[in-house]
This record gives sequence, structure tokens and C-alpha cells, in this order.
Amino acid sequence: MVVNTNPNMVIVGSVAFDSIETPHGKKDKLLGGSAVYSSLSASILAKPGIVGVVGDDFESKYCDFLNSKNIDTSGLIKTEGNTFNWGGKYEEDMAQAYTLHTHLNVFEKFKPTINENYKAVNYLFLANIDPVLQMSVLDQMTNLDFVLLDTMNLWIDIKKDELINVIKKVNAISVNDTEARQLSGEWNLIKAGRLLQNMGPELVLIKKGENGTIIFYKNDYFIAPAYPTTETKDPTGAGDSFAGGFLSYIAKNDGVDFDTIKKATVWGNMVASFTVEEFGVEKLKELTEDDIGKRIDEFKKMISF
Repeated sequence: MVVNTNPNMVIVGSVAFDSIETPHGKKDKLLGGSAVYSSLSASILAKPGIVGVVGDDFESKYCDFLNSKNIDTSGLIKTEGNTFNWGGKYEEDMAQAYTLHTHLNVFEKFKPTINENYKAVNYLFLANIDPVLQMSVLDQMTNLDFVLLDTMNLWIDIKKDELINVIKKVNAISVNDTEARQLSGEWNLIKAGRLLQNMGPELVLIKKGENGTIIFYKNDYFIAPAYPTTETKDPTGAGDSFAGGFLSYIAKNDGVDFDTIKKATVWGNMVASFTVEEFGVEKLKELTEDDIGKRIDEFKKMISF
């Protein structure tokens, strides 16, 4: 794979081909995966490097595309077999993805190895993978300032102890409302957020889809509404787009305080609002900082009073 930049943030996660069906159509073999969505979102402000695994079917054109977006792919390993493939379907409200198939393929034996170009990078996004692998990544990094972690209900069900051990070591965790309740054991999201903070991270981000994001930072909390897009075609990757956008804003400002975190959350929400307007990563291909800035200006008018 190609060394394209000197990355200032590292993303560890899946690279996949997705087959997606929504009320707006059906698409096969879309470039996807958590590392792809989050790195494309991050590349608008930062220089991300990705760590993942792909198969023989991952043609060079896909790496060429990622490199063209200032994404370093030197941490992307190509091995014999097929790339991870996921198929999902959304009903009319598109609030939940129904999995039609999951073929892990080469991703089943993925063991992330951090290359020398990445080890001293300050900002890390641990996307949704086995918490044992997330811990192995933390052990390989040498100069971290800020780590954002994502997870899912599967790991909360089957590897909760291992997940909690990782949570203790990160600065921030990003979960949806269902995961926050499951992990904390508390239905009320304000109480759930505080309980998650007690596990270790000073920052907790609870994503509520079209209802926005709740942020808990130290003793403060903030509610960021979502941008009310009218063109939702495919929600796949919205959470990873948010995470990539959020962390890239933190990395660009090279510091963490409550004001920066609030702005980063709104930035991440705006990036995600573009992602859902087309299938796969199509909307992220040409998205610019100016596009997001204009949407933030519209958003300010909507919520100011």
C-alpha cells in the first residue's frame, strides 16, 4: 500500500464492501467499513492514516482513491482471500439496519500491527472492533494525546470485561443511546453518561441519530441537535463519519477543552448529515470544508433564539 502523507491521526477499523438496500434503492459492492467512512470524514481537516486488512478483490483503484483524499494507506494490509462484506437493509424510517449477511473473510483473522510511521501519532480513533484488538493497538502506540473509542452491542454482550478495561484507558467513548444504556445498566441517558464517565473516560458522546448527540465532559454536558436533512438515502456509516469528523476537528486544534469539544461535535454532526444523503461514501468524495461551514451557518440560524 502507499505512503501518502505524514499522518496526524490514526484510525483502526474495518475496510469493507457493502451491499445496501433502503426505500431509495439497492446498491452492491459499495466501498465501506468504519476505517473508510471515518478516514474520509477526517481527511477534510486532518491527515489520517488507516490500519486495516483487505483481500485480493480490493483493487488498486480503491487505494488510489483514498490516497487522493490525503489518506495514508501504509497501514492497510492486503492478504489472500476476500475483503470483509456486509449486507444490510433499512425499512422506511431507516432508524435501524437489519443485517442480511456478514462475511468476515480476511477480517476474521485481523490483528492490527502499527507501523513505525504511526506509532508516535498523537490522535487515535479505535473504531468498532474486538476490544482485545483495541487494547493491543493502545499497547503499540507511544505518544498518544487523545483516544476516541467506538464499540457495539456485540462486544458489550460477549466481552464486557475486556471492553471496560479498554474504556479505562481512553479519553473518550462514542456510543449510541441503546449501547449507552446496555453498557451502563441505566435507562436515563443523563445518568448513563455519568456512569460511563465513571468507567474512566472524561468525555462521553452519546449519539441519538436524528435526535443529535449528548456530550458529557468532566462536570459539564451539552446537547447538540442533528441537522434536519430531508434527503436521507442511506444511514450506513453515519456514526463513523461523525467520529472521523469529530476527532479531526480536535486534532486540527491540537487541544481539548469544552468549547472545542462542542464545536467538534457540531462539526461531526454536519459531516454525518452529508453522508446519509447518498449511498455509501458517495457524498464524502467531494465534500469540502466550505460545504460544511455553510451548513453550520444554516444550523446556527435554526437553533439560535
